[in-house]
Amino acid sequence: MFTLSGRRVVTALVSASFLACGSAAGQDAVPAPGAAASPTRSLTLPEAIRQALERHPELRAARHGVAADEAALDQAGRLPNPELAYLREGQQAGARTTTVQINQPIELGGKRQARVALARETLDLARTELALRRQALRAEVIEAWTGALVAQERRQLAASMADLARKSFDTVSRRVAAGKVSPIEAGKARLAQADAQAELARATAELAIARDKLGLLAGMPAARQPLDAASAVLPEVAPLDALLPKLDGTPALRRARNQLALQQARTGVERAARLPDLTLSLGTQRDDEAGRRQAVVGVAIPLPLFNRNSGNLAAALERTEQARDELEAVRLEATSGLQAAWTRYGQAKAEAAMLERDIVPEARSLYDLTLTGFEYGKFSFLEVLDAQRSWFQARSRQWQAMLDAWRAHAQIERLIGPTE
Repeated sequence: MFTLSGRRVVTALVSASFLACGSAAGQDAVPAPGAAASPTRSLTLPEAIRQALERHPELRAARHGVAADEAALDQAGRLPNPELAYLREGQQAGARTTTVQINQPIELGGKRQARVALARETLDLARTELALRRQALRAEVIEAWTGALVAQERRQLAASMADLARKSFDTVSRRVAAGKVSPIEAGKARLAQADAQAELARATAELAIARDKLGLLAGMPAARQPLDAASAVLPEVAPLDALLPKLDGTPALRRARNQLALQQARTGVERAARLPDLTLSLGTQRDDEAGRRQAVVGVAIPLPLFNRNSGNLAAALERTEQARDELEAVRLEATSGLQAAWTRYGQAKAEAAMLERDIVPEARSLYDLTLTGFEYGKFSFLEVLDAQRSWFQARSRQWQAMLDAWRAHAQIERLIGPTE
């Protein structure tokens, strides 16, 4: 027999009434226990994901970031602008020298190509960040939606339990009035009724909080429409050996590779900066005293005597090695996380199926037998409460197993994306 204490007893009592109000999903996969009918259109999990991907402000901000990096890539390929210079020597008319020339900076060492490569890697990283945020948001919606679904079902279960506690109190009161049971039994029933009312208020508040969380992810103030429990059927997940190779193509690994490529591109920029640029000057000069005009051609190039950009290049090389090691760390972490999530998913799903198939029916049968025996005076009301707690705890464990399975599934999707 299962036992509970304190608030866990109340929660278990709430969960048990689900059998009276829930509906089973007739599929081979483990169904969500207790799909409640609703006269209004329900919010399914795919619809919640779609709304979040369309409306969430973080995704909109990330798209603006991608657009900004696209513009930066276009700018990176532009040539430096020429400079128009005017120089006059002397103030006295007839003795002045006037020079007009154009100075054109010429980049050497592949600076333009390195700058374009850096901008391209920055854009690739922004696109990967957007894909990673979409994937993470999808996992967050799965967790929030299933959490809200459980809160919704617990609210319905709490209402059913409160009604059951009221009816039990009425029954015990009549038996006390008839002198068949002790007034102490009525006190126990009254306490159970008070606990049920308190749990109903708590479940109502938790449902409001869960709906607000889901609504924020979906880009709405709150998700007020009921959730479709029938769509909460745990999907099949491929074997671990088939999932592990997918890690290399996931946004998390792509982001780490993009960061390595970005650091390599920055190293190229710093290496190109070691060679100074030259400035080519073309113009004309007029000498008023000599009364003639002549062409002006010049070349200016900095002398790298004090600054050869060696410090920036060394820093870029170290950051490249850092990004390389971080890539390996991300790969190891993703592999470990996927293995753990896959194991938790299988265990929780099997536990939920076992509870629904064996434990819950047995606990329900025990409660029915005890209740019948109480009506014939063979059991005390305390024994009825114990059987009821066992039944309700079994239902609570089934819900918890379902939640654990969905959370593990969300973690799998966070790592490798949709598994359908």
